[in-house]
Amino acid sequence: MFRKIVTCVMPIWAMLIWANLGGLAVTARAQKVDIIMATLAPADSAWFKVMENMGAEWKRISGGNVTLSIRAGGVIGDEPDSVRRLRIGSIQAAALSGAGLGDIDQGVACLQIPMMFDTYEELDYVRDRIGPKLEKRIEDKGFQLLNWGDAGWVQFFSTKPVQRLDDLRKLRLFTWAGDPNEEQLWKAAGFRVVPLAATDIVQQLETHGIDAVPTTALYAETMDLYKLANYMCDVKWAPLIGATIISKATWEKIPAAQRGQMLEAARKSGDALKDDIRAQGTRAIATMAAGQPGRRASKLNITSPDAAALADWRKQTEAVYPKMKGNIVPADLFDEVQRLRDEYRAHARAPK
Repeated sequence: MFRKIVTCVMPIWAMLIWANLGGLAVTARAQKVDIIMATLAPADSAWFKVMENMGAEWKRISGGNVTLSIRAGGVIGDEPDSVRRLRIGSIQAAALSGAGLGDIDQGVACLQIPMMFDTYEELDYVRDRIGPKLEKRIEDKGFQLLNWGDAGWVQFFSTKPVQRLDDLRKLRLFTWAGDPNEEQLWKAAGFRVVPLAATDIVQQLETHGIDAVPTTALYAETMDLYKLANYMCDVKWAPLIGATIISKATWEKIPAAQRGQMLEAARKSGDALKDDIRAQGTRAIATMAAGQPGRRASKLNITSPDAAALADWRKQTEAVYPKMKGNIVPADLFDEVQRLRDEYRAHARAPK
């Protein structure tokens, strides 16, 4: 009787073992995830190197099952093109600036309100507190935010010197194509904007289709924009926010235990890049201003508005805030950013 029981049970255990082994094989096959990431950052840039390191760390954590292929330098297209490709699944991840992130969720614009922040400390204080809310908004649109970053302060690079906003109004100013609300806001304020893809900036500067570009010092140096637009107005217009995102559909193909480690690796990469980029922004301005021997147009000329001119920049910019709130930036986020910034300033100025 005992022998019969054992004889009957053994095939059942065998079947269970083989079923489990088969299930493990299917799981192993399912864990193989190939990720294509798009970015405007050039392949030899600091941004690219950090993404590359992140990809190597992901491969290590996943035992080689997750591979990251980076399409750098805008070969996929402009950021709106990258967002479209993310949505249809032809790429799975992207490193985007605030412009591209805004195509996913308008809320990110709250961190790029012109002349809202004076220092990185203000930006960090606000982003640390409002970041989880922005990440949830992006997650609700079908994307996992891997890390935050920034590319430096946006300043105006131009073919002619700019001291005041009225000087800028005389020039043809680049603005991102595909955002009619922002375009109309610039026009209503009296500016001559030319909506373009970011990948067209160099060609349009060369052919005099545009005269001025709002961008960061490090990007201007990396792309040699300062050789075509060799004046920079030393006004911190806004921080250029960035983030690395991946589609949730792709992210959830990775085992949950590995996702936690990979997210931690991505966050560490973002933190390491942040300090490096900020330091390099300062260095880039000094390098461009020093110029290259024998090449007059390669030297960057910096114009620094005096106190009165700077006050006018601020006055005119803040006068547009009511039109931005609820139009360019969700009203609740606009108010929260302003409150948090003021909170930081109150703490910073309080007697120690």
